[in-house]
Amino acid sequence: MISKEDADTLKQLSAEEALKFISTKFSDGVVFSTSLGQEDQVITDMIFRNKLPVKVFTLDTGRLFYEHYELLSKNNSRYKVNTEVYFPDASEVEKYVNEKGINAFYHSVENRKECCFIRKVKPLNRALENANVWITGLRSEQSENRENMPVIEWDEERKLYKYNPLIHWSYQEVLDYLEQHKVQELTLHKKGFISVGCQPCTRAIEEGENQRAGRWWWESSHKECGLHTN
Repeated sequence: MISKEDADTLKQLSAEEALKFISTKFSDGVVFSTSLGQEDQVITDMIFRNKLPVKVFTLDTGRLFYEHYELLSKNNSRYKVNTEVYFPDASEVEKYVNEKGINAFYHSVENRKECCFIRKVKPLNRALENANVWITGLRSEQSENRENMPVIEWDEERKLYKYNPLIHWSYQEVLDYLEQHKVQELTLHKKGFISVGCQPCTRAIEEGENQRAGRWWWESSHKECGLHTN
């Protein structure tokens, strides 16, 4: 249970200190979902470098960039800890593709959200079973939908705490950490891909665009897939 005092303490600690605090308070049931983006690489480094008792996992949607697999392999080699991988149900993917088409997500927001639900949300829900705390790499400046997210909150739907250690970090702070600790990152970032999702749903952004403008660029939505909604 996170008390008001605990929540106040978390606000005063650095992200690294707060991760230690959370993993100590909850001796088990603390998990971290990484998409291998820059923010997630920061948290992965903090967890593995400090040998914190946190299960780190990722979702393989079946439509990722090759660079995701390359970085996942490098992480496993560097930290000597394997990140767990969760996959979507093959029969559900087959049904969706055979009924609607291999790239049906381009045709409507509903199709895109259904694809995300099958490939991301349902595997995430399996990964979060029996978890007490779900750590994410969300930052408030990434999108309007995330501006008012707190450092820690109760997720009523999933019955767990959602902890966002980098929620108030700037993008420059993320870059500074990566450089200071020599953390590996997706080579795609050097090519203008800042927020990276599935390959057919992500493009490089132009100068001055929001960091998530390259996600589902063909639609005018809140740029969310359903993993992080209030």
